[in-house]
Amino acid sequence: MTDVLTALLSRFRGRDVLIDTNILLMYVVGTLDPKLIPTFKRTKIFTVDDYTILLRFLQYFPSIVTTPNILTEVSNLAGQMAEPRRTAVFQTFAQALKVIPERYVHSITAAENTTFVRFGLTDAVIARVARGEVLVLTDDFKLSHHLERSGLAVVNFNHLRMLV
Repeated sequence: MTDVLTALLSRFRGRDVLIDTNILLMYVVGTLDPKLIPTFKRTKIFTVDDYTILLRFLQYFPSIVTTPNILTEVSNLAGQMAEPRRTAVFQTFAQALKVIPERYVHSITAAENTTFVRFGLTDAVIARVARGEVLVLTDDFKLSHHLERSGLAVVNFNHLRMLV
């Protein structure tokens, strides 16, 4: 796995990385306060160490990119946080939106891909954006396996955890 990861990092160094929903949510919550990650029901699958791993990984890329679909999912999940932290996480999210460019794919275009029927709209859009030479970072095994089999560049976050 380390050879594959090293090759991907070499190939994609200087290019953008697209972060899937759960990891982007962890990034936003961790940016507010890493100690909140294991306490929020939507990020408790991650640890403070995972946030550190993510930050180290992101240093290889000039920017994170996203899609409106991912942002909507992150917003819906972040909205489940109790006040007053909900307001604080949305303020942090708003700041992140200022520096994370969005890649837009028409829903009908994404629905034309076989990924749509198997995985739904957000993942079909991710697969389409991945064709544009961005690296995808996800914790979704089924999606990462599918993208890899489709010849697209993907890193499963769980594999990064094993390398540390």
